Amino acid sequence: MPKSANPESANPVPVDPMPASAVPPSPHWTPEGLRAPELPTQVDLSQLPPMQSFLRAMQLDNPGARTRDDTFTGTNIWDLYDRVFGGQAVAQSVIAAGHTVDDDRVIHSIHGYFMRPGNVDEPLTFSVSRLFDGASFSTRSVTAYQNRLPMFTMLCSFQLPQEGLEHSISMPEGIPDPDSLPDEGPIVSAVSEDLANYWVYRRPFHIRHVEGQIYTAPAATRTNHQAVWFKAVETLPDDDHLHRAALGFLSDYTVLESLLRSHGLSWATPGLRAANLDHAVWWHRSARVDEWLLYLQESSTTQGGRGLIQGRIFTREGLLVATVTQEGMVRVSE
Repeated sequence: MPKSANPESANPVPVDPMPASAVPPSPHWTPEGLRAPELPTQVDLSQLPPMQSFLRAMQLDNPGARTRDDTFTGTNIWDLYDRVFGGQAVAQSVIAAGHTVDDDRVIHSIHGYFMRPGNVDEPLTFSVSRLFDGASFSTRSVTAYQNRLPMFTMLCSFQLPQEGLEHSISMPEGIPDPDSLPDEGPIVSAVSEDLANYWVYRRPFHIRHVEGQIYTAPAATRTNHQAVWFKAVETLPDDDHLHRAALGFLSDYTVLESLLRSHGLSWATPGLRAANLDHAVWWHRSARVDEWLLYLQESSTTQGGRGLIQGRIFTREGLLVATVTQEGMVRVSE
């Protein structure tokens, strides 16, 4: 898809949080909350617990119509600011592409561009083009549309698993274990329960910042990097493709924060405007996202209202499972 001529409109992340008194109330879900025995096919996802909502969003519908491309439709996860989360578009596009390749091929890379913000109240349509199927690799192009306009585009590649050379960098030593870090919910709740509901309780993944969260205030020390632990709030099915899609989903969490830390900013900084421009993920190895994963993020440069961030995702045991790169727009108005 063509890149938008107005990049600040590309999938904006929540900025300039409303005061607590102005934030609309929403259901407060916890991992011990309501569990549905079966995921309904048609439902307001805002009424489901976080993981139930995530799993239903990953269940794309096939309307049965196909021309040159395969077409799927999907629903959106609740968002306080009525925007489609970029990680959701990534994960659903991964799921859509996976429906068009043989089951024995696994996704190993994506390269995507965000062009327009999405509205959570409108369904998404995913068009998948089968570009190439070779002896070992398959290539797909996925376009996510809303109201007939392209919102997100992605190229992705699948591979038949094979034996070959293997090495990996090591996870840095001395990083605190996730069980030693505090639950961030009560910390954010002290500022606003509704913002805590948005930033913490309504997410399908637990998040624990090693250096402390910057949702409500800047970090005490400026640095261009951070470490974050992630884990799904519930056990997921034994489906490797779903776990890879979920990793794509969580890869968009917090990724701009190393850039914010570099400049002494937080998500509550007045006048902050931020947006994802492009996003790339390489899956090196399989991993379960319902077990703790360490996400190391580093911002290498910021210029012209854009910043580049690299990320590496490790298992708790120190195995590198994915690499992420994102360029984002970040501006602060006076």
